[in-house]
Amino acid sequence: MEGFRGTSQDTLVIKAPKRSPLILRTVVILFVMVCGVYICSITVKQSNAGDKSTDRYLNVDTKDQTCPDITGVEESQLQYLHYPKPKTFTRDECACNPVRYFAILSMQRSGSGWFETLLNNHTNVSSNGEIFSVAARRSNVSTVLDTMDKVYNLDWFTSASKNDCSAAVGFKWMLNQGLMKHHAEVAEYFNRNGVSAIFLFRRNPLRRMISVLANSYDSKAKLLNGTHKSHVHSPLEAKILANYKPTVPVKSLVQELVQVEEDSAKAISYFNSTRHIVLYYEDLIRDRTKLVDVQKFLKLPYRELKSRQVKIHTGPLSHHVANWDEIKKTLNGTSYEKFLHSSY
Repeated sequence: MEGFRGTSQDTLVIKAPKRSPLILRTVVILFVMVCGVYICSITVKQSNAGDKSTDRYLNVDTKDQTCPDITGVEESQLQYLHYPKPKTFTRDECACNPVRYFAILSMQRSGSGWFETLLNNHTNVSSNGEIFSVAARRSNVSTVLDTMDKVYNLDWFTSASKNDCSAAVGFKWMLNQGLMKHHAEVAEYFNRNGVSAIFLFRRNPLRRMISVLANSYDSKAKLLNGTHKSHVHSPLEAKILANYKPTVPVKSLVQELVQVEEDSAKAISYFNSTRHIVLYYEDLIRDRTKLVDVQKFLKLPYRELKSRQVKIHTGPLSHHVANWDEIKKTLNGTSYEKFLHSSY
């Protein structure tokens, strides 16, 4: 028993060696740093992978501190005043002149070319044409937004560019050129960047259809000395093009007229949240005070606007188609019968 008690006194106790506090502290700090770098990298990747349209702002709205405050402008209108800072030139003395952004939303052969020449006749307007007619510029929503950024930053150069002292800058955009496909992202862009939409349609889609058919024929036939022209500047050229009388496909006529009306209504509904105005070609022809309304809408100083373009198809529709009797028979008794008698 004594031997057993003696062994308890000789028990070997092994204690863990004390770790250096400095080493522990270093390990903890390195662990925190690694975790922080990892979290940041994940956040950046998620941000870059997201849709660019959700975070997209044009870097053009910061007014130079030396610019005087604008007076007489309603607070609700301030979001539509911009101060572009182009990458390709400097605005110099015009840096403090605010610019408004607009887009003409229309369909082919609806008078948008003529309307745009009227706007560009204004000293302070730059409307840059049908920029999304080039398919590559509308291949995806990112290229669409990038293209608009260049236009509104005054880095898009066309014969219409007035750049330095433009008071309004924009372009025209056909519904079938990616606009309807990306309508949600484009409407968001318009609202975020203060872009005003100008809708331009025809009240008589039958006349538009005839113009589309005739223009399509001339793109191949090239009636003007081997050159295709969608718009002309002389009565003689207009007469030559008007001599061709297309045949309207009557079997699909009503359905196509319905489709045009539906597309127009859908486009307006898609952009109903934006600042917009709806115009009709026939109204602009008959009542030139409508051009005053447009200038008021863009907050421009009034100018008498003129265009050198000459209308191609004038007078009764029966003079411009090859199968007038078939067209009449198809539309008589329908809601589209009224289009047979329109002079514009």
